[in-house]
Amino acid sequence: MGVFDEALAVLAADANLGVEASYRAAGTGAPVSLRILRSSPDRVADAFDTPLLRATDVLTVAIGLLPAIEAGDTFTIGTDLLTVDSAERDAAGVAWRVLCRR
Repeated sequence: MGVFDEALAVLAADANLGVEASYRAAGTGAPVSLRILRSSPDRVADAFDTPLLRATDVLTVAIGLLPAIEAGDTFTIGTDLLTVDSAERDAAGVAWRVLCRR
């Protein structure tokens, strides 16, 4: 485990930053419990010259915990069910940046 892996583990363990989540691959297997970082920025989309405010969720997940994440996989955080739209690795290869929809 490298320095960046350890730093991500500390952040996820922090009660003010990390959250308990349950991950399930699309249509298969049992859920996997883990701690992740969650941010929920609102995005403005444009439809017919009308700005629409859309809630989104961006998760940071250690690659060591989940070596693969695909579109259609789901995360459950509390009562929220989030479906993965896309996942990309960070530059250091330590974490996934997961874009989800509610």
